[in-house]
Amino acid sequence: MQSKTKDKKLVNQFYFVLPSLSINESVSRAVTGAFCAQMNPTIEELADIKCSVSEAVTNCIVHAYRYAPGDIYITVSLYSNRSLRIVIRDKGVGIDDIKAARAPLFTTDTTGERSGMGFAVMESFMDKVKVLSHPGKGTKITLFKQLSDPSEAVKNQ
Repeated sequence: MQSKTKDKKLVNQFYFVLPSLSINESVSRAVTGAFCAQMNPTIEELADIKCSVSEAVTNCIVHAYRYAPGDIYITVSLYSNRSLRIVIRDKGVGIDDIKAARAPLFTTDTTGERSGMGFAVMESFMDKVKVLSHPGKGTKITLFKQLSDPSEAVKNQ
């Protein structure tokens, strides 16, 4: 898939805030997926987007707000070149060592219920993942995806 950089203009944008409650992982996934559907992604692309959002939001719920619920801020931006950017931000504890946190199997979860694969999953499904964090102030994860050209799918049938 070739990235199209010319004529990249914002087509539509959606912003929402959810409390960091476990039930809202599925809400964030569904809302983001429904919003991105207007770009007519493939089923695989839509699944990739939804899974990546789930992982990022779950990180906020499990790691950012360990001791009390907080807010999760999500912005979804769709562009004319069929690319999208999703920003998931929290004001939680932050990440002390981003490089370590992005390593497969790393987790701060002490219950043993988490596998530590969140960032690895996001990176495998999205074209680019940026992580910015400040301990004590929160984390911002930005997910980028270039959608395929639907006319190419028709040609390949």
